[in-house]
Amino acid sequence: MKSILITGINGFVGGNLETSLKQKHTIYGLDIISSQKEGVLKTFSWNELDKIPSVNLIIHLAGKAHDTKNTTDEKDYFDINVGLTQTIFEYFLKSNANKFIFFSSVKAVADSVIGDYLTEEVEPYPGTAYGRSKLEAEKYLTARLNEYTTARKECHPERSEGSFEEGHCLQSGDSSSSLLRMTGQKKVYILRPCMIHGPGNRGNLNLLYKLVQKGLPWPLGAFENKRSFCSIANVQFVIQQLIEKDIEPGIYNMADDEPLSTNRLVQLISASQNKKAHIVNISPKVIKVFARMGDILHLPLNNERLKKLTESYVVSNGKIKKTLGIKRMPIGAEEGLRETLSSF
Repeated sequence: MKSILITGINGFVGGNLETSLKQKHTIYGLDIISSQKEGVLKTFSWNELDKIPSVNLIIHLAGKAHDTKNTTDEKDYFDINVGLTQTIFEYFLKSNANKFIFFSSVKAVADSVIGDYLTEEVEPYPGTAYGRSKLEAEKYLTARLNEYTTARKECHPERSEGSFEEGHCLQSGDSSSSLLRMTGQKKVYILRPCMIHGPGNRGNLNLLYKLVQKGLPWPLGAFENKRSFCSIANVQFVIQQLIEKDIEPGIYNMADDEPLSTNRLVQLISASQNKKAHIVNISPKVIKVFARMGDILHLPLNNERLKKLTESYVVSNGKIKKTLGIKRMPIGAEEGLRETLSSF
């Protein structure tokens, strides 16, 4: 049994991780609202960091989600996604915790995928404020971890990596703390999931679901695409593996094994409602005119939503599967989506 701190525990992913982990581990929460929930020993607010008991591992979920309506100021993304990450990571470096799992996003790398699929080796070039803020948070983690590791080696150069016993080492010029606790190797995992879905969370499926529910035809059948999704069940599986096993730290994409077309997604949504899928092929040029109008008039269909619904965005999960020693994720893409859609 390990003691785990989950930031953003009141969110969709946080709640699902708490559900899957509480049987084996002690769970603490950290969120804007410190209301108590079943399965969590105690939830703290961000101004109560000094009251949190010692934990073995931190999962950092808290952040500003991507606003597809483009009404969020860029500064808000950086204040929250970077600011909270800096705060909790500095806490991690001073704590006894030895693993830090950060939920970034594939949008930290690219707004559009060039080539067949997105891998961890692609040079990041985010196209949105949300993506840029997530990438900035990633860079902060990497830089601070390097500083920490260097300081630790200078403190005890005679000891091999990972063999440090508890002690103290004064580091001159350390802006975050003049006293670093040496409690063994700190492992950092940066996860880049694509769109996470699961029972109780519609996310970007909401627009499609409402369209089918109203019996309206899907007008974008002329667009051929493939997109990756990420079932919450696969997220839970990966997190359990990172907690319980000695996994190589690093950056990992998170996605289901099979990408799906939006047309196929409409068919799955229709089947979940026991309806026949109505897919029509309207000229893409006409659709793009309506999307531009949506940008101006703040309509449900705008350029960003059209891009999400029609472009191909395939994410490779090969690295995480190879590292975990598995050939497939536990839940297939269509199976996971059926479970999500059945909960609507």
